[in-house]
Amino acid sequence: MKELQYLNRYFFKYRGRLLLGLLITVIARIFALLVPMKVGDIVNVVELRISGDITVEAMKSGLLYSILIITGATLLAAIFTFIMRQTIIVVSRQIEFDLKNEVYEHYQKLSLSFYKKNRTGDLMNRISEDVSKVRMYVGPALMYSTTTVTLFVVVLSYMIFKAPLLTLYAITPLPVLSVLIYKLSAAIHKRSTVVQLYLSKLTAFTQESFSGISVIKAYNIEPRIDRDFVSLSEESKTKNIDLARVQALFFPLMMLLIGFSNIIVIYVGGQQYINNKIELGTIVEFLIYVNLLTWPVAIVGWVTSIVQQAEASQKRINQFLKEEPGIINLTPAPTPVTGKITFQNLSFTYPDTGIKALKDISFTVNPGETLAIIGNTGSGKSTILELIGRLYDVEEGELKIDDTPIRELNLYSLRDAIGYVPQDAFLFSDSIMNNIKFGKEDASEEEVIAAAKNAAVHRNIIAFSEGYQTVLGERGISLSGGQKQRVSIARAIIKDPQILLFDDCLSAVDTETEEEILQNLHTISQNKTTIIVSHRVSSAKNSDKIIVLEEGKILQQGTHNELVNTSGYYRELYAKQLLEKEM
Repeated sequence: MKELQYLNRYFFKYRGRLLLGLLITVIARIFALLVPMKVGDIVNVVELRISGDITVEAMKSGLLYSILIITGATLLAAIFTFIMRQTIIVVSRQIEFDLKNEVYEHYQKLSLSFYKKNRTGDLMNRISEDVSKVRMYVGPALMYSTTTVTLFVVVLSYMIFKAPLLTLYAITPLPVLSVLIYKLSAAIHKRSTVVQLYLSKLTAFTQESFSGISVIKAYNIEPRIDRDFVSLSEESKTKNIDLARVQALFFPLMMLLIGFSNIIVIYVGGQQYINNKIELGTIVEFLIYVNLLTWPVAIVGWVTSIVQQAEASQKRINQFLKEEPGIINLTPAPTPVTGKITFQNLSFTYPDTGIKALKDISFTVNPGETLAIIGNTGSGKSTILELIGRLYDVEEGELKIDDTPIRELNLYSLRDAIGYVPQDAFLFSDSIMNNIKFGKEDASEEEVIAAAKNAAVHRNIIAFSEGYQTVLGERGISLSGGQKQRVSIARAIIKDPQILLFDDCLSAVDTETEEEILQNLHTISQNKTTIIVSHRVSSAKNSDKIIVLEEGKILQQGTHNELVNTSGYYRELYAKQLLEKEM
């Protein structure tokens, strides 16, 4: 249970309610144990009446007293059992809630490289299925373990007090049971780990299949995907059957051992009764107690299975919780950002791939200026924007914001000051209104409409039957590529940040719409630092500065007029795109 020690912090947090729940559990079991005692008394009273040792009135009085005790004890045991479940099970749900939130918050702190190495389906499985397995440990397993221990302690103590020799014979099968549980537990733990691994694989496979369903259909590879899914499902089924096969041994073995105990009680108890060493009611009591122990003994196997599965799941959770965030906020206090950006001899290599994306880059963008970055695919344009947002840390050279090294800024102040429109526009499965308000949660409807107009998407939105309340499909699949880009632009504009970063976000719009958006952005970004990454000269020509990148190096830089009048990549690109426009 080494991995499960991580949960001790939650046990401590809810220690008051857990201790109360455990106390109520003990009380509920004690009341439940009064029933067999009184049943034994009833048998003894009847036996005395049969032998003529007591009168009918005395028998009736004894029976009535015992029945009242049994009824009261049963009612109290039921009430305390209800309170017990309300206490311990509710605490387990609260721990589940806390653990899911802890895992989710930790996920948000981890860097992009972590998400490039791990599949979304696996991340989802650990926060859902694995946490649910752990919840069974902190709730039902804890509750039934307490019930079992209480029953064994109280019942065995009473049985030893009542008939020591008979008790010794009755519990003879228990050591055998302990050895079997130990052996089976190890097998269950091993198989549980494998089952959870395959469940993650299945979740990841299905998540990717649904996300990429348009590609699957376009390439007509549904049969192949189906075969792969069936193959993975078969493997998962085999592992689950292996686990179920081992788990299935618990209950038959326990029932068999309990049956042996009953036979022993009847045989040995009968011998002692014949020899006048115990009363007949004692045999009946012991039979009830032995069968009363059937559920706790059987529950040992079930609880063991829960604990082993929780151990396997918590181990998988701990693997991610132990992951250190690649980007750490070194300055807790907020830091203002005005927008000056300086790259000094900066080189950058992606840690996950080893690809050197930037080589000795140096430039400065002052507040209120617009910088355009032009270059072929893979030239390092997007990397510059990722470094400004501190999605990665700089290891060679220096990146400064407002003449301060970027690591010395408060991470959240920096990102609050940035409006970022990625190359691949991502929209949430929510209304268009809420997708735009993602940039500013408390924005008014007028602000949302103004942002949409500046992004040249307002006319498209009002054409929908639900307008701004139109709910989008997953990843914004309901919209065209150009519409998604423009909604993303509106989301960045409404934030009113000090720094605007546009990563080739006009590639899916026509030239007229592009011109309209650029004119609006020119007005909006008067006092903001703006960086536009693009393949089109039309997006860059009105910028204060233009940088041309090639294989991570600055090939050219200057204004549009300077670069057009200078032989090189920019001039050739301008001539080519001008010709395409004329044609």
